[in-house]
Amino acid sequence: MFKKPNLMSYRDRITMDPGKRGGKPCIRGMRITVYDVLSYLASGMSVEDILADFPYLTREDILASLEFAAERERRTASA
Repeated sequence: MFKKPNLMSYRDRITMDPGKRGGKPCIRGMRITVYDVLSYLASGMSVEDILADFPYLTREDILASLEFAAERERRTASA
């Protein structure tokens, strides 16, 4: 079975603060949420498009958003 290398954890980048965006998961304490990033990807934006439109984001931020969503789905599916 293929196991991905764990070079980075979304826990290093995804923050939840009750006073920011209603406690939604955000990227590095900024006001952009995981949902925002996932919505951009789902609408057809490439990683490069997102990085060009939001220069304060990094490729690692986008990957952390995907990892966060995958982990949340895994927990929901196993519940």
